[in-house]
Amino acid sequence: MGSNQAAVSFLTNLARAALGLGAAASVLNASMYTVDGGQRAVIFDRLRGVLDKTADEGTHFLVPWLQKPFIYDIRMKPHTFSSVSGTKDLQMVNLTLRVLSRPKVDKLPEIYQRLGLEYDEKVLPSIGNEVLKAVVAQFNADQLLTERPQVSALVRNSLTQRARDFNIELADVAITHLSYGSEFSRAVEQKQVAQQEAERSKYVVMKADQERRAAIIRAEGESEAARLISEATAATGMGLIELRRIEASREIAATLARSPNVAYLPGGQNMLLALNPSRP
Repeated sequence: MGSNQAAVSFLTNLARAALGLGAAASVLNASMYTVDGGQRAVIFDRLRGVLDKTADEGTHFLVPWLQKPFIYDIRMKPHTFSSVSGTKDLQMVNLTLRVLSRPKVDKLPEIYQRLGLEYDEKVLPSIGNEVLKAVVAQFNADQLLTERPQVSALVRNSLTQRARDFNIELADVAITHLSYGSEFSRAVEQKQVAQQEAERSKYVVMKADQERRAAIIRAEGESEAARLISEATAATGMGLIELRRIEASREIAATLARSPNVAYLPGGQNMLLALNPSRP
């Protein structure tokens, strides 16, 4: 009987000890929080509100129920958003912007008070669209291509300045995509076709001019040749012309002799079948 009571007492004490240890472990676990690498914690106190000092990386203690940590990632994060904006000459342009951003660490309590945890999703798309529309409106549609470095620099400076108002740091701002509306694309294509037609017409004019100059030079050469022949004829008589006639006749005879479709008939009165008129 006494051994049974001792066993019951031991088990009761053991259960109490286990319950106490469990409660202590729960309280200890609720009193600790961990901030991983590349993160910071903002502490909200039910009595004092948001504390001015942030918690660095590592394990920290807090008062359960009275205090609560909110973890912020302070590493660079990419954000991409698109905007359809009107240019100075009233053309619609589709732009895609990519930024790398992070919060200012010393301003995290203020960021939590004003914007909460999703500060970047609330701020960057709106100010990005605002800056893109304001910058694009200063340029014509074709200038967005010819002066793209200047456009990118203006967007980067303007967006960086606007992000500072919300305690956000930008490490990089880049225009990754730019496309025009269908009407402007057709106008560009028609302009290219017109330029090609103009170049083709220019080539035709140049060709005709070269042919005209060649004809003039050829005529001048023939005139000079005729003058020289006339002078030679006047000086030496008709011998040169007769010589050229003989040479031309020789070339004609040689050409006809090589043709199988040419037949020679005797001339004069004996032309018909070469009959001898002296025979009966």
